Amino acid sequence: MKEQASLELHVETAAAAESTASAPVSWKDFYQLIKPGLIFSNSLTALGGFWVASGWQIDWLKLIYMLLGTALVMASGTVLNNYLDRDLDAKMERTKKRALASGRISPQVVLGYGIVLGVAGLAVLWFLVGSPLSTLLGLIGLFLYVWVYTAWFKRTSVWSTFVGSFSGAVPPIIGYCAVQQQFDMGALILFGILFLWQPPHFWALGIRRMEEYRAAGFPLLPVVQGIYPTKMAMIRYIVLLVPVSLLLYVFDYVGELYFYAAVLMGLYWAFLSLKGFKAKDDMQWAKKMFIFSVNYLMFLFIIMMISTTSTTLLP
Repeated sequence: MKEQASLELHVETAAAAESTASAPVSWKDFYQLIKPGLIFSNSLTALGGFWVASGWQIDWLKLIYMLLGTALVMASGTVLNNYLDRDLDAKMERTKKRALASGRISPQVVLGYGIVLGVAGLAVLWFLVGSPLSTLLGLIGLFLYVWVYTAWFKRTSVWSTFVGSFSGAVPPIIGYCAVQQQFDMGALILFGILFLWQPPHFWALGIRRMEEYRAAGFPLLPVVQGIYPTKMAMIRYIVLLVPVSLLLYVFDYVGELYFYAAVLMGLYWAFLSLKGFKAKDDMQWAKKMFIFSVNYLMFLFIIMMISTTSTTLLP
């Protein structure tokens, strides 16, 4: 009876997989390949960088072109990430139903899709935004995300999150340099904020999905070293993030509203992180950390734009 039940389960699973693979491809599948949530959050940081550099003297057409070009470059990175991770995505509950992992779209189509998006995005930044520096930053970010992070470190090293943070911190400086045309202190501070924000944000998700990452073979910090060392690493980044975020106020890019908001949100995130060492339910704590990290970034950049001073020097 057990063997028969097992056989029936196997047949049902195979049938479900075949049904998924043979399902018709729609525009939604291609839309999901670009990871729209990720594109939205990173586009907000690009908008913030552009706004801070402009000092309320907004070139709206350039802003639209910058957001379009940056979004296309980021979409290229996420699609190529899907292409390279298709074998591992098929092993994870969270990702196994993606169009590529389930076989609804062929790898060749996804590869071509990613390349076209990247070329289009870089062309927009070069020709329409008119910023060679932003174009170069987009190219560097794309290379770091696809080849250094996804193809190399993500599969082989516990340092993958640290390495991935370099590419993840590029969008705001693309926006900033589209206006300023130089990598100055403002660009460096924006880069630092995004660089320090990413590891605690991603490790919170990593703790929640630890067993999935373990099954797929990703050497993520919680998988390799455990939850307690991950919590220690998270608090170190958050503690550094608080003073770095305040540098925008110190160098007069933003006003007092941003200063108080950054202090309050940063200290609360640090407090929430410290509570993790006494948490009885690590999964519930990690969920709260992840949700707060998303809201922290969104509100920080919205308040940053509202509080931007009008004294920012334009080229």
